[in-house]
Amino acid sequence: MKATFVSKENNDVTFELGFDAEEFENAQVEAYKKTKGRYQVNGFRKGKAPRRIIEQHYGEGVFMEDALEDLLEANYPEALRELDIEPIDRPKIEFGELTKGEGFSATVKVTVPPEVEVKDYTGVKIKDVVHEVTDEDVRRELETARDRGARLSDTDESAESGDTVNIDYAGFIGDKPFDGGSAENHNLKLGSGAFIPGFEEQLVGVKKGDEREVKVTFPEDYHSEDLKGKEAVFRVTVNGVKREEKPEIDDAFAQDISEFESLDELKADIEARLKKAAAEQEETEKKNAVLEAVYEANEVDIPDIMVEDRMDAMMDELAQTLQQQGLDMRQYFRYLGKDPAEFRETLRNDALRHVRMRLIVKAVAAAEGLEASEEEVNAELERTAEQYKMQPEELKASLGEARLALLTEDITGRKAVEYMFETAIVER
Repeated sequence: MKATFVSKENNDVTFELGFDAEEFENAQVEAYKKTKGRYQVNGFRKGKAPRRIIEQHYGEGVFMEDALEDLLEANYPEALRELDIEPIDRPKIEFGELTKGEGFSATVKVTVPPEVEVKDYTGVKIKDVVHEVTDEDVRRELETARDRGARLSDTDESAESGDTVNIDYAGFIGDKPFDGGSAENHNLKLGSGAFIPGFEEQLVGVKKGDEREVKVTFPEDYHSEDLKGKEAVFRVTVNGVKREEKPEIDDAFAQDISEFESLDELKADIEARLKKAAAEQEETEKKNAVLEAVYEANEVDIPDIMVEDRMDAMMDELAQTLQQQGLDMRQYFRYLGKDPAEFRETLRNDALRHVRMRLIVKAVAAAEGLEASEEEVNAELERTAEQYKMQPEELKASLGEARLALLTEDITGRKAVEYMFETAIVER
């Protein structure tokens, strides 16, 4: 096989693949061996006729097409590596004249990613980002922990907003009950907004054993067509009222929810964790600002196929997410009342941005000679394998060559982002 570069126009590359007579003949011999069982020739059992006899009956080129496919399948990837071509679409192939006993050539045209001559990616000026951690932030964390430790206790007092009432209820439109309008021993936290607007407010002040009629109007956008905008009456019996009892925030509280002996130690730990999270958020926001500035400084002509492929990937990612939640795409779009094709089109701008950003970051890595080392790839495999409780070699084998290449590209991309960030000028 001989691969010869021909031309590059915009994002289209043309090259030729040439095979000599011996290569073509050998491929036809193999094609005959694999496909001779398809052909029936009088005087021979099926699959037993010699090649010459089959060619006499079915035509001289009967095995040429299969030979062509086999040669291309075996040699096309090697030609791409040899010519350093990275196609983003299926190839368009035109064959030269095919003659028995001679070689042949094929002209291959593929679309490749655009060449990005990235500029203005060093010394990017960005505004500093500071997220202060205050005593109030620490207090909120403690209050959240306190809320998690709250216990519900029965009370004979009148229900207040925030209390939980256990109720039996039955709903009526006029004097007729409606489907889904009744329940027994239902726990409802007053003020949670879990019920129809106006329902919970009318239960403030009730006590255990009370009976009350609650009058409400269903919202116009209510999910049930039969109830939209309708006035309803709920007959409610209060089985009990429970009130949250929150622990005191003191040393005993700190000992109960952490490994620390004192509240001061717990506060110091919370403050340290909040400061670490704040620093990470500051760095993320500044990196995003650098990326945005470089993105705006570099126009890239993106081939449509790259955007379409990204949109397909985004739809696949959505399908996987829904599958994890026990849903499928048809259910999802039926619930939304949307057409999948129309929804897919709404992803176009995000897909275009993703592709353009990836190409820019990749160009920065190439310009600076940044690559993912074998050690870095192995470390990433180990981290990922640990998450999925797999062995690194097992994960590597399951990823396959294409996905492993994407993982390597991700590592290289992160190094490019780090480089741009390290050379940025932070204005305070």
